[in-house]
Amino acid sequence: MEKFQLQSKFNPAGDQPKAIDGLVKSLKAGNPHQTLLGVTGSGKTFTVANVIAELNRPTLVIAHNKTLAAQLAAEYRSFFPKNAVEYFVSYYDYYQPEAYIPHSDTYIEKEADINDEIDRLRHAATQAILSRRDVIIVASVSCIYGLGSPEEYQSTTVMFEVGKPFDRIAITRRLVDMQFNRTQGELRRGTFSLKGETLEVMPTNEERLYRLTLEHDRLASIAAFHPVSRRSLGEHKTLMLFPAKQYVVAPDQLERALKAIELELVDQLKVLRGAGKLLEAERLERRTNYDLELIREHGYCNGIENYSRHFDGRLPGQPPYSLIDFFLHSTHSTGSGQAGSGQADDFLTVIDESHQTLPQIRGMIEGDRARKRNLVDFGFRLPSAFDNRPLTFEEFNKKTHQKLYTSATPALYELSHSKPPEGVTVEQIIRPTGLVDPEIDVRPLTNQVDDLMEEIHVRVERKQRILITTLTKKMAEDLTEYFKETGIKVQYLHSDVQTLERVDILSDLRRGKYDVLVGVNLLREGLDLPEVSLVAIMDADKEGFLRSDTSLIQTIGRAARNSVGKVIMYADHVTGSMHRAIDETNRRREKQIAHNIAHGITPETIVREISSIVTDEMRTAQHVAKIDLKLNRDVNQLIAEKEREMKALSAALQFEQAAFVRDELNELKKMPH
Repeated sequence: MEKFQLQSKFNPAGDQPKAIDGLVKSLKAGNPHQTLLGVTGSGKTFTVANVIAELNRPTLVIAHNKTLAAQLAAEYRSFFPKNAVEYFVSYYDYYQPEAYIPHSDTYIEKEADINDEIDRLRHAATQAILSRRDVIIVASVSCIYGLGSPEEYQSTTVMFEVGKPFDRIAITRRLVDMQFNRTQGELRRGTFSLKGETLEVMPTNEERLYRLTLEHDRLASIAAFHPVSRRSLGEHKTLMLFPAKQYVVAPDQLERALKAIELELVDQLKVLRGAGKLLEAERLERRTNYDLELIREHGYCNGIENYSRHFDGRLPGQPPYSLIDFFLHSTHSTGSGQAGSGQADDFLTVIDESHQTLPQIRGMIEGDRARKRNLVDFGFRLPSAFDNRPLTFEEFNKKTHQKLYTSATPALYELSHSKPPEGVTVEQIIRPTGLVDPEIDVRPLTNQVDDLMEEIHVRVERKQRILITTLTKKMAEDLTEYFKETGIKVQYLHSDVQTLERVDILSDLRRGKYDVLVGVNLLREGLDLPEVSLVAIMDADKEGFLRSDTSLIQTIGRAARNSVGKVIMYADHVTGSMHRAIDETNRRREKQIAHNIAHGITPETIVREISSIVTDEMRTAQHVAKIDLKLNRDVNQLIAEKEREMKALSAALQFEQAAFVRDELNELKKMPH
C-alpha cells in the first residue's frame, strides 16, 4: 500500500507538535469536524501535511480561488515529491453561462474558452484518485460541480499488457468509445493513430505519447516518447488508459437517455401550453429536438450538460456526480479492492481559509438555480437542467464525513461544530520564527491623512513599506493621487487592476519602486510582504464586511511578518468588531512574547528573495521574436518552443506566467509563416 512520505528540512516547532497531535487524535477517533486556528505565518500548511502523513489517507484540499489552490498545490508537492499531488480547478479561461433576462428579452448564449493544460491536470487528478491511495487533490470550489459518473469512467478504462492478445479492430472501437479521436496528423492529448502494426496514442493526463507495437496479434512492446522531439522516455510492461473525457456514456445508456429526454419534453410542453405559454412551448420544442438530433448524429450538442440527469440515470433532485464521488468510488479508498466500496470517512477533506471557502460552497446552489429558473420558465431549457448543478451544502456535508478547517479567523460554523463530542479546535498561535503580532494604535479620524503622512516618512527613512486599506476604489485612487503630489512613491491596487499588473506592483513594492500601496479588499489575505512594517486602516469604525472582526484580524496579519510591525486604526470610536479584533490580537501577542522569553528567542523580520513571475525576458519576448524573424528564423519553430514553454509553466502550476506566454503565442500565430 502506498504511503505518504513527508520531506522537509524543518521539524514541527512552536505550537505545531501540539496541533498535529490534537488533530490526528480527533481524526483517528472518527470525529467529523476539526478546526486549526492558525495565525498568519505559523505554518498551517506544514501542520496539515504532517497530519496527512500520519493518517495516510487520500486527501481533498479545497481553496476559495484558483491562485490560492495553485499556491497550496505547489507547497504540498514540495512536502510530498514522491506522492501524487494534483490540481483540480475550473478549466475555463473565460466563461459566460447561458442566461435569459426577461425584462429586456435578452438571451445570452454560453461562451467558454477552455484551458487545455488545466483540462490535462483535471484528468490527472481523477485518474490519480482511481489508481492510487497516496493522493492529495488541491481543488477550488469547482470540485462540487457536476462531473461524469466515476463508475462509468473507471469501467471504460483499458489495460494494455505486453504479451497479451491484441485485436486491432476491437481496440480501435474501444478507443473511439472512450472518446479518443483517430487522426492521421499530429498527435495531441486524447488522440490516436493506427498504421499497420503500430498504434500510437496520447493520454489525456500527460504530455507524452505511447507507441504500441504488435506481432502476431499480440502486444510486443510499449514505448513512451516525447511528443515533439520523439526522444525515448523508456519502455513499459503495462499501460492503463483512461477515457479521453471525464463524462462517459455507454451506447445503451445513450439511447435510454434520449428517450427519457423526449418524454420529459412531452410533459413540459403540456405544462407550458396549459399555462398559455405558446411561444415558450414552440421555442422549447424546436431547441430540444435540435439538440436531440445533434446528439444522435455527433454524440454531442452545445449545453449537453443540461441533460446530464438523463445520461446518469438520476431521479429529479438527486445530487450530481462530482470530484468527491471519485474519492467515494475509488477501489483504493478502503483497500478492499471492490469498486464503489469506498467509505466517506476514509478520505480527509481540508477546507483552507474556511471562513471564505465554506460560504462559497454554501452559496453556489442559489445563484445557479436563479439563473436556470428563467431558462426553464421561458422555454430555453427542460426542467432537468436544474439537476445540472453544484452540490448543496447538505449534500456536500453528507459526502465528506471528516473535515479539517484551517483559518486564522474561523467563523461561527467551524467553531461551533468543532467541539466535543463532534470534534476539536486546536490553536497554532506560536510562530517558530518568534515574530509577534503587531501593536495596534487607534487614532481619531480628524487629520488622519496628515497624521498618516508623517508615519509614512518615518518608515521610508527606515527603508520599510506601508500598506493602506480603504473602503472604496475611488478613495484608494484619490488617496494615491494626493500622496503622489507630495512626492511619496505610491500606487493603488484593487480588482480593476489586471492580474499580471498586480504581480508587478507587489514585486515593485518589495523592491522599493513604491514605498506605499493603497488598496481595498485585496490587501486582506494572501500577501507575503515581509518589508511591510506599517498597516493603516482608514475609517476602521465603519462596521460592515470590510471592517468586521474577521476582516480586521486578517488585515492586521499583513504586518505580522516584520519584527517592528505596527497597525494604525483611524476611528472616532471603537466598534464591537474593532474591540474583538484588538483583544484577539493582544491575546496572541502575549502568548508569543511569553514563548519568546521562555526560549530566549529574538524575533527577526523574515528575509525572502524578491522575485516576480513576470520576468524582463518575458516583457521583451515579442520584441525578441520580431528580431528572430528578421534573422529568417522559422516562425513554426518559435511557436513550437513557446507551446512547450507554456505547458512546462502550467505543469509547474505557474498559471499567470503561462497565460503571459499563451498571449505571446497567440501573437506569433497571427504573424505570416
